[in-house]
Amino acid sequence: MKIIGLIAEYNPFHNGHLYQINKIKEMYPDSILIAVVSSSFTQRGDISILNKWDKTSIALDNKIDIVIELPFVYATQGSDIFGKGAVQILNSLNIDTIVFGTEEKDINNIKRAAEVQLNNKEYDTIVKKYLNKGLNYPTATSKATYDLSGYKIEKPNDLLALSYIKEVIKSKRNIDIVNIKRTIDYHGNNIEDNITSATNIRKMLLNNENIENLIPYNKDILYRISMNNYLPLLKYQVTINSSNLSIYQTVDEGIENRLLKYIDISNSYEELINNVKTKRYTYNKISRMLLHILTNFTKEESKDIKVDYIRVLGFNKKGQKYLKEVKNNINIPIITGYKKNISKVLDIEFRITKIYSLITSNDLVTKEYRNKPIIK
Repeated sequence: MKIIGLIAEYNPFHNGHLYQINKIKEMYPDSILIAVVSSSFTQRGDISILNKWDKTSIALDNKIDIVIELPFVYATQGSDIFGKGAVQILNSLNIDTIVFGTEEKDINNIKRAAEVQLNNKEYDTIVKKYLNKGLNYPTATSKATYDLSGYKIEKPNDLLALSYIKEVIKSKRNIDIVNIKRTIDYHGNNIEDNITSATNIRKMLLNNENIENLIPYNKDILYRISMNNYLPLLKYQVTINSSNLSIYQTVDEGIENRLLKYIDISNSYEELINNVKTKRYTYNKISRMLLHILTNFTKEESKDIKVDYIRVLGFNKKGQKYLKEVKNNINIPIITGYKKNISKVLDIEFRITKIYSLITSNDLVTKEYRNKPIIK
């Protein structure tokens, strides 16, 4: 039996995700699918329009066997930290295969790029050369990788795949790496066979457009929200901490000066990001930075974070059986709810749920204590 790991945000879960799951089940009919899923906020600094419990229920309804929470401290960072947290959790659960979507068809190209970044002694020197020219970090790493391997890795899902593969290589475990080529662009607005990007679905939802054929569940459980709902809170947070913004995670290299320049004259969250971003500071970097300020996630808090628990959000009977089989071989605790002082990472997660609930649903805070894993 194959034990397959998936890494997802499900923001929201849509027909493209179902397509991926069905493809995996075609390739590996006898398998356990374990999904490590972001909860309240995402890797690009956005808010999730599905809460973690609804994500879990939907995933289990659509052939996922076990759903594990990816903590905020990993879920909202750059691709390497995001990938590190997710792959380490999956490794702890003894997966033998990892599957992800890519824009690149040939996974070997991404594998070779990963080997270059990990093992070529010239790589870091070339990255620094490009950074010194004023390029942002993603562009610098992409150019350095191309210089040394001849492969351009620059599209969103390929960059994430690169991080996953590097973490698999570093783990020194015998894990099969399998990609499924995406049928549409990550940010694309096109709709093909009732599949479109999560970005487009969120946009359509905010515009009151019909999305019923694009998702395999009732749209009424989706929150019609965006980070713009948090703009007043962000402005407040920046105002009261204006002299000390550098304490926050991902606030680097004097970027806080641009934020202070534009915070009061920006009328939307997106306008603020576009005002602050430069050639050096990408949209996604700024978005993550603002989220970390909003949630009071500091550099000090980010120190020494580690995967020191596995939080199970839900499972089916097949998944439950597998968890029982492996739990004695896992060297970190498997938990099913929130308790104080189990882990710094878990305490941060509880705070994040409180902030998320301010514009979603107050009962989510209570559910952190009371909810047990969803069983299907």
